[in-house]
Amino acid sequence: MSTPENENTPTDADVSEDAPQEAPPEEQLDTSTTEPEDMSQQLRSENADLQDRLLRTQAELENFRRRTQKEAIDAIKYQALPIIRDFLPGVDNLNRAIDAAEQTGDTQTLIDGIKMVAQQFKDALKAHSAELIDPLGDAFDPNLHEALSQVPSADHDPMTVLQVVEPGYRIHDRVIRPAKVIVTSAPPAE
Repeated sequence: MSTPENENTPTDADVSEDAPQEAPPEEQLDTSTTEPEDMSQQLRSENADLQDRLLRTQAELENFRRRTQKEAIDAIKYQALPIIRDFLPGVDNLNRAIDAAEQTGDTQTLIDGIKMVAQQFKDALKAHSAELIDPLGDAFDPNLHEALSQVPSADHDPMTVLQVVEPGYRIHDRVIRPAKVIVTSAPPAE
């Protein structure tokens, strides 16, 4: 009884020592030369594809860097644009108030126009999160106030803001300009 493995295996009688067992020449060509050549060609193709993708990715990254850098420069360059747009109507109205006062000679019109413009400027500052620091009557805080002078007072505690010479402003928790104030000091001892 023969097994399938033994059916294709040559026996001693089938193989002679004079005739070496070799595949026909066409089969040798197919197995020995074309497979490595195909594999080599496939590897070259994959390599070229990967190099192409690498170059494209590097180019995209460089374009992204340039675009991001340009956007950052533009953001810094034009960061004041919204604020300027908000202040221009106030400047225009101030000029109109001056023109109207010159034509009519009425100072009350000028005063009313200036008050209107001042309110526009305050509204524009508030729209950009700028808060007024007006510490009249508060205790002196060196983080928010700049003391210009001290005045002796028996009516107030020492280091109380007695007068605001110039109001301060802050955005959120950062002081833009401290309020310039006059503070009290202890009265002189008698």
